[in-house]
Amino acid sequence: MQNEPAIPLDIPWYRTPFFGRLILLVCPPLGWWLVLRDPFRTRGQKVLVTLFTLLWLVVYTALLIGLAMLLGVADLEFKGGFGPTLVRARTRPNYGWLDESRREQTAAPAPAGTNLWRKLPPYWTDFRGPGRAGRYAEQPLLTEWPPEGPPRLWRQPCGGGYASFVVAEGLAFTLEQRWEKEIVVAYDLETGREVWTHGYDALFSEWMGGDGPRATPVYHAGLLFTLGATGELRCLSAARGSVLWRKNVLLDTGAQNLRWGLAASPVIVDNAVVVVGGDGTQNQMVVAYDQLNGRRLWTALSDTPTYASPLRAELAGRSQLVLVTASRVLGLDCGSREVLWDTPWKVPYNASCAPPVLVGTNRVFVSAGYGVGGVLVEVAPSGLRASARTVWQNRNLKTKFNPAVFWGDHLYGLDEGVLACVDARTGERLWREGRYGYGQLLLAEGHLIVLGGEGQLALVEATPAGFREKARVEALRGKTWNVPALAHGRLLLRNAVEMTCFDLRSQPAEAATH
Repeated sequence: MQNEPAIPLDIPWYRTPFFGRLILLVCPPLGWWLVLRDPFRTRGQKVLVTLFTLLWLVVYTALLIGLAMLLGVADLEFKGGFGPTLVRARTRPNYGWLDESRREQTAAPAPAGTNLWRKLPPYWTDFRGPGRAGRYAEQPLLTEWPPEGPPRLWRQPCGGGYASFVVAEGLAFTLEQRWEKEIVVAYDLETGREVWTHGYDALFSEWMGGDGPRATPVYHAGLLFTLGATGELRCLSAARGSVLWRKNVLLDTGAQNLRWGLAASPVIVDNAVVVVGGDGTQNQMVVAYDQLNGRRLWTALSDTPTYASPLRAELAGRSQLVLVTASRVLGLDCGSREVLWDTPWKVPYNASCAPPVLVGTNRVFVSAGYGVGGVLVEVAPSGLRASARTVWQNRNLKTKFNPAVFWGDHLYGLDEGVLACVDARTGERLWREGRYGYGQLLLAEGHLIVLGGEGQLALVEATPAGFREKARVEALRGKTWNVPALAHGRLLLRNAVEMTCFDLRSQPAEAATH
């Protein structure tokens, strides 16, 4: 057995074993440095000291972060990636700022011309716009932005949550969390002024996602349908905000809420408003209510639901709802409540958030993060039902919260926070560039309007030739996962703190006379 090196008797005091142990306890990094310089330490001792120092650094860092959070100078926030991020402050509603802003609005006279847009036909009345496609084609828009960005019409505080806007009758509707109430709000599109509110007691609170509702309202024939995170389904008059009927979907079906709350936006099917409910029920994952009186019309499926909003589409000659469940993607015939086709689909933590995207006339693209990627499914008639064939499946486009948009045989989306273009025919990724975080995007005028995860707004050409960002400006402050809305040339953006509106019309003066 090899003996340890002898320690000279005349070593200085600062190199004695006692002093070394003391330094290791008080300041391991310095002790680690002294040990490594000490030729009289064995290699095994140095390895143990190194491991101890690394452990100490982890504990010390955690203690520093905890102290900073306790003192209110730092916090942790989940922004969509793996694990939380250290931030100065989490993105939360500023209720003091919100209350002051609304008091000022109430005290001030209403601006002239606030009814300008009420004469225009409704356009952006559903989650992600017409057909839930995330594409805008109502009128020409600016495709060259000045350095300061497009004209900003207004900016003001709002409540929490992840709902987007729908626009009709000159009003922009959304669903917010204010204190311990979910609030349905109608804003004047022209000025941002609050026209009416309807609130009720409901608070869904969860650390990763934060407080508030997740689902976007839907407008149809003068009615507004909203679904809160705790299952409150309400039908209101869009013009006045009065309640016509209400149901709690979870109580009505005896279901349990999902881990991150109900998030799928309601969808209109004939005379019904259809919602994705909670977990733990038999044949009640999907529930349809009569639009006019709230009477339950039918239920379907015993699958475990996800957070992805359903898509109404015509596939294989059949009108159907395309739904993403915890185990499969399927097409549901709303008349017979029969599953026409399905294909396996599994995401860790049951965290399917991005809704399905219609590709062409007979294909559906579904994607998720967490290393899953996407699949393109082709649906074809097959006797009385339909068949589903996987065209391709890979990890070239992993959209987590944000659905992709389909344009010109290509899919564009945020692949784990980085903008990417994929050939929809083959699944080949053509480019991946431009880090925007876990934000959202829309397509208009051959361009992508990208709302980044930190509130940055960018204009990018939608071309398979390569990444071409034409403009980028600051739009909102804080974490931003809410989907943009675009109606009558007005771009509406919000997060859990504030909301804003940009004028993207190419000819504002002329458009205002219509």
